Amino acid sequence: MQILALPDYNLYVGKLAEALPAFIAQGNYSSLLVLVDENTQRHCLSILHQALQGRVYQTIEIPSGERNKNIDTCQLIWKQMMDAQADRNALLINLGGGVIGDMGGFCAATFKRGIPFVQIPTTLLSQVDASIGGKLGIDFLQLKNSIGLFQNPKAVFIDVDFFHTLPERELRSGFAEVIKHSLIADSSQWEVLQKLSSDWSSIQWERIVIPSIQVKQQIVLADPQEKGIRKALNFGHTIGHAVEGVALESDRALLHGEAIAIGMICEAYLSVQKLGLPRDALTLISQYLLTIYPHYELSEKDYEAYFQLMQNDKKNEAGQIKFSLIDRIGHSVVNLECPRAWVVESLEYYRNRGWE
Repeated sequence: MQILALPDYNLYVGKLAEALPAFIAQGNYSSLLVLVDENTQRHCLSILHQALQGRVYQTIEIPSGERNKNIDTCQLIWKQMMDAQADRNALLINLGGGVIGDMGGFCAATFKRGIPFVQIPTTLLSQVDASIGGKLGIDFLQLKNSIGLFQNPKAVFIDVDFFHTLPERELRSGFAEVIKHSLIADSSQWEVLQKLSSDWSSIQWERIVIPSIQVKQQIVLADPQEKGIRKALNFGHTIGHAVEGVALESDRALLHGEAIAIGMICEAYLSVQKLGLPRDALTLISQYLLTIYPHYELSEKDYEAYFQLMQNDKKNEAGQIKFSLIDRIGHSVVNLECPRAWVVESLEYYRNRGWE
């Protein structure tokens, strides 16, 4: 068991059963509630059940997916909390991916003005990204996480055994955030990633997950409220979130990491224009990402919709779209503006396979 410390809580990396029972025993909670969706109910709840060692809990089940990360689903959660007569010393255990963690934490932080919660992320994406840093929220009007708050969990429990329950597409989606962490802050890990086996079942995931978590841990420690350097974690996300939002309303929906991969290619192009990222680095990043994420056909008719979503990005200031870019692999620069024409060029670079 490896313990990574943040000021207000710890991340426990290892077997769930080795850390969770002692944590719950120390908390003296009045009741336990477990938030799941139909996927984690079927595939992951049995692992948690064994780790709880006979403790009584009540499950709250919601429909899976980003489409359901909204206020309507929150009302379902709050109602079931009320039905369970949960008081302010009840513990909500969020068992699932980023949607469960973001929305479950949001509901816990607002129910009766706040009850304690823990995150048990079950996907690669949520283990290296959404579960760390206390950012909670829901989507509103196609804008990801536009309603939310900062509230830390009591603990985060990271067990890579949950990866056995995931389809390979979900693993690949989460891997985009691992790549992002290396590009913005860890050039040595970028070299490691490029040498990984293409056989995903043979990867020793703790060796990948821990360095990625440490990047986010260090950034969150330096900037807990996202006023400065923490914005580096948005590399690939300004354009990626816009592509994801439009795709979500189509019959060609993208997983989060698939959209962020597109965003990283586009924003690496912007990094060349704005910061002088070497062109060969852009080519290397593009080619590497395209070996993992199949090329997605962007439509020029969607560009205006992308800009509409980017204009409403929560990182913007004074009406200006703000980007987090890289001047070299392993180093980022935040709060940058780019002309609209460059953003269009970046979309065209991806759309027309400019790395070939």
